[in-house]
Amino acid sequence: MPSRYQRGAPSAPVSALLLVLGLALSGASLAAAEFHPNLHPELEVARATGPITVDGELDEAAWGQAVRARNFSEVSPGDQTRPPVDSEVWVTYDDEHLYLAFVARDDDPAGIRYSLTDRDEIFRDDYFGIILDTYGNAAWAYEFFVNPLGIQGDLRWTPNGEDGNFDLVWHSRGRITGTGYQVEVAIPFSSLRFPDRPLQRWRATFWRDHPRDSRRRYSWAVMDRDNPCWPCNFGTLTGIRDVSPGSNLDLLPSVLGQQSSELRDFDDPESGLDHDRVDGQFSLNARYALSNSMSAEGTLNPDFSQVESDAAQVDVNTTFALVFPEQRPFFLDGRDLFETWIPAVYTRSINNPAGAVKLIGRMNTSSVAYLGGYDETSPVVLPFEERSRFVAGEGSFSNILRFKQTFLEDSHIGVMGTDRRREGGGSGSTAGLDGVLRRGNYRFEWQMVASYTEEPDDTLATSGFNNVTFDDGAHTVGFDGESYPGHAVYASLERGARHWNFDFDYWEYSPTFRADNGIVTANDSREATFWTGYEFQTDTRLLDLVFPNVQVRRKWNFRDQVKRESLIPELIFRLKSQTELGFTWTTGAERFREVDFEGIQSASGWVDTRFSRILQGGFWIDAGDRIARNEDPAPVPGDGFDAEIWSTIRPTSRLVISPSYLFSEVDDPQGGKFFSGYILRTRTNYQFTRRFFLRLVVQYNAFNDAVDVEPLLTYKVNPFTVFYLGSTNRYRELANPRTRAEDYTQTSRQLFAKLQYLFQR
Repeated sequence: MPSRYQRGAPSAPVSALLLVLGLALSGASLAAAEFHPNLHPELEVARATGPITVDGELDEAAWGQAVRARNFSEVSPGDQTRPPVDSEVWVTYDDEHLYLAFVARDDDPAGIRYSLTDRDEIFRDDYFGIILDTYGNAAWAYEFFVNPLGIQGDLRWTPNGEDGNFDLVWHSRGRITGTGYQVEVAIPFSSLRFPDRPLQRWRATFWRDHPRDSRRRYSWAVMDRDNPCWPCNFGTLTGIRDVSPGSNLDLLPSVLGQQSSELRDFDDPESGLDHDRVDGQFSLNARYALSNSMSAEGTLNPDFSQVESDAAQVDVNTTFALVFPEQRPFFLDGRDLFETWIPAVYTRSINNPAGAVKLIGRMNTSSVAYLGGYDETSPVVLPFEERSRFVAGEGSFSNILRFKQTFLEDSHIGVMGTDRRREGGGSGSTAGLDGVLRRGNYRFEWQMVASYTEEPDDTLATSGFNNVTFDDGAHTVGFDGESYPGHAVYASLERGARHWNFDFDYWEYSPTFRADNGIVTANDSREATFWTGYEFQTDTRLLDLVFPNVQVRRKWNFRDQVKRESLIPELIFRLKSQTELGFTWTTGAERFREVDFEGIQSASGWVDTRFSRILQGGFWIDAGDRIARNEDPAPVPGDGFDAEIWSTIRPTSRLVISPSYLFSEVDDPQGGKFFSGYILRTRTNYQFTRRFFLRLVVQYNAFNDAVDVEPLLTYKVNPFTVFYLGSTNRYRELANPRTRAEDYTQTSRQLFAKLQYLFQR
């Protein structure tokens, strides 16, 4: 009797087992072979055969003749695989609109994540949309997304990231169905910029986010993870003929009424508020489309108020100026053209403009932009090696010019110049070149900027540090009429691929480099960094991705003194239930204020989860060695702990509560604390209808012992036709001299109402 392990023909049970395995494998191979993802698909769009009403019903006869986009492939966690659910997009157009119907099928409609919320707050829901590169040069793209109720989220994509403050006027309605959800969309051609030609040919893909066990993402055009040029993977929309933006003139008048109050006497909390008179202000913004690709915009007496304050940042142990994102509407269009690696343009440096003009042109492979204005109070940030200084500003005139030429795929060369002239004398100018060259997986980025500064003769503005010097004593910090040139350089070589990626960067800021229209907070530095990581991508019961990576950094000044060295390994896991966690270790050394700190080490970890439609959140902690930078007479080492906790709570589809907690402290190893404090902030939104909602922000800042309360009622027809009614209130703990008790007392209040309305002709 032969051994069952004998070489030769297998026994009957083994043969049967192999047969079953063979059939299973061949069946799996056959199933895999049956799925062919869309590689650069093309969709020829036909003109609508009748009218379409955007109501989410899809019952018009014109939809029956619309072309269909099907056969989506999974982008993540799967890689060019068949999605577990079907997706479909219907496309047609008329003289004024591009029409889209997003049909998202789902095996479990009860599990669909959706909320009735403000626009641009949908990206933790299910959502579906189109990404549209109308010029086909991979320089930028529109993103239009909708959640299952048709709530909108629009962004502008560039190779440097997505701009969530970008807004356009378009129309959408959606509803949950027995098989999933469907959303009807109409995008006016007047909201788009595209080439002036009779037949359009646009790069595009349709994109669906399906958050369940993983954040599953599907695309109509297959995405190649080995191609770092994202739009280069897109398909094509053709067949759209004889269309134009149509609207030539947009007028956006606004009326603002406000009244401010301040506590009469801080030594007497019972003194009450002193009320200023009610102040009214009218402003007008006008935008004229010179052609399909170029527009001019101007504003008179603009209202640049923000209806929600910037979230507080911890600055107790920093020596550099803080940077806040731009949120003012006038500056958002074209912002992608002004953003470069060396931040020579920071539009918030135009602080309080009385008037401004802007020209934006996007002509096939060329883009041009101009921004100019008169600013009534222009603050000045003076950068130095280890700190920056802030000087209150006078009036100034600013002129900013940008030109960008794209070539090949995802490559460009650009030029930019800025100039700011102060009313009291003095100026700051920059001129620079930048570019990108991408070949395959590799991308080379570079930028060179020269600056020339003419100081005003105004030592009163810089009192307190007039005699402080920089650049090895060659110049004084005080405004004493000096003039000097400066320069900045950036270069980067990157690899973007399916698994192995790296990024080598070099930065250089001379001791005299300044950017009056930008936000450069430090100079006199050279820095080299190298980062590399390897993605192990999977789709198992527990895990989607493992991502080990490491960064090495070295920074030194123009005297060749090493200022900082660090080694930072990191390990990231992407788990099921839409949960990510990571661990980071930092070790290195730093020289600060002529004191050497060796063996600095810290460890950090973070978790972010979206496991539930109702409750989402996460935390980040960092513990280890710190430098107490502001101690006198010299900085000293300490033990630090920083933590942040955040969450999003949705008890109903209309109510969203977003609390966050930020804590920071540095202990003295000899006993006591250098500082300790926290910021507790809660943002609550209740959506009465698609247009009408209430927002309440409550924040306690333990570093300055202040409570801020900011209620806001909003009625929003579209991103530009809006009515606001709100207030900002600050409370501080003050001692009552009569009762000797400390109670929170209202120290300031501002009431405001704002109405703006978009007229299009």
